[in-house]
Amino acid sequence: MKLQELAEQLGCDLRGDGGVEISGVAGMEYASASQITFLANPKYAHKVKNTQAAAIIAAASVPELPIPVVVSENPYLDFARALALFYQPPKPAAGIHPAAVIAPTATIGENASIGAGAVIGEHVKIGRNAVIHPLVVIYEGAEIGDDFLGHAHCVVREHCRIGHRVILQNGVIIGGDGFGFAKRKDGSHFKIVQSGPVVIEDDVEIQTLTSVDRATVGETRVRRGAKIDSLVQIGHACEVGEDNIICSQTGLAGSTILKKNVLLAGQVGISGHLTIHDNAIVYAQSGIGHDVAAGSIVSGSPAFDAGDWRRAITAYPKLPELLKTVRQLEKRVKELESTLTGKSE
Repeated sequence: MKLQELAEQLGCDLRGDGGVEISGVAGMEYASASQITFLANPKYAHKVKNTQAAAIIAAASVPELPIPVVVSENPYLDFARALALFYQPPKPAAGIHPAAVIAPTATIGENASIGAGAVIGEHVKIGRNAVIHPLVVIYEGAEIGDDFLGHAHCVVREHCRIGHRVILQNGVIIGGDGFGFAKRKDGSHFKIVQSGPVVIEDDVEIQTLTSVDRATVGETRVRRGAKIDSLVQIGHACEVGEDNIICSQTGLAGSTILKKNVLLAGQVGISGHLTIHDNAIVYAQSGIGHDVAAGSIVSGSPAFDAGDWRRAITAYPKLPELLKTVRQLEKRVKELESTLTGKSE
């Protein structure tokens, strides 16, 4: 499409030639002469002179650039919106594949697409416009809202409830058993029944190979708008708050509560029965063993204030030299004390 048309669809102003033909979207280093790129961070503005892109999405505060600019209040968001205009993932046609297995008591909403090898159990309820790819398994009694997208090999276990516009990527397990065992006198383990379902609210997306465990009693809940990356473990009876971002290889032990807009970077480990409050940020590879206050930024294991952590980690490589200096000073102090003692006598 023409650059002017693209700017109009994004609701953005345009600086420069709107007649440029745009064929796609790409990063600054890889964009061709017919593609648009973006600049989200002004400190990288110097790289624009080397891009081959036809145009760029950038903030109004960016100085004059050598190519046309789509002026955006949020360049990264509008880059994502532009990308969606040029690339639409293939969507299977509506209909049920003859190799799908659907229980007679299941209720499937209109305009559903159900692929080969999908299995839908007794008393399942699925809303309108569902896309269920091959080899998805939905256990008995599960309830799923409208516009569900389930990729191959995802599983929704018995009696779990899923809201509208939820996306489960490949290999996601919703409602697998929580890790609960009681030890007998002889040291063997008695499995504790995990009776509580998982509840996934509206507009949640969960990436590949992530597990959200069912609860022993009560429920495990992922609230509206949360986005959970690949290879994440959500333990039994946890609560993931609205609009949370949880990055890859993070693990939440049972009964962890995350409030609104919490961000957990990669490889964060959280012990159970604690609360991370609104707008907290936890840096990568942190270990959380206590509640985290609202708006805090923490890092380290055990985690503490990220500003203090940065100072501490900067000092850490210098510790051998500091220790050597301290020992030299201790030796010097003892020598001075000995000299002063001798003089006093």
